[in-house]
Amino acid sequence: MVLTQYRSRLKSTGGRYTSYRKKRKAEIGRAPTNTKIGERKLQMIRTKGGDVKPRLAFTSIANVTDPATKKAMKATIKTVVENPANWQLVRRNIITQGSIIETDKGRARVTSRPGQDGVINAVLVK
Repeated sequence: MVLTQYRSRLKSTGGRYTSYRKKRKAEIGRAPTNTKIGERKLQMIRTKGGDVKPRLAFTSIANVTDPATKKAMKATIKTVVENPANWQLVRRNIITQGSIIETDKGRARVTSRPGQDGVINAVLVK
């Protein structure tokens, strides 16, 4: 059985919807990437239309922007400090959008989606 992002089979009342078709490949769901700190590794995922989506599995470098000087630079990631989405992601050093990471330039908030973009962009936090 395939994970799907299709409508639920149950109504809010508890009744059942009758299916008018089977699951489609375009509705498939995948496990999250869970980008971690380590040597850079990309997973290339084929998407609808034959396009390819890079998923960042491991990385140790982030593109950090300083809002005061408007300069961007590469920074080495040390650890994940905070994640407002889920505190368990901090314990496992998983980087997602909105995470606060500790870099050699200071603390930065991740603005990109590493599991969708294949890169980590961040903004320094004072």
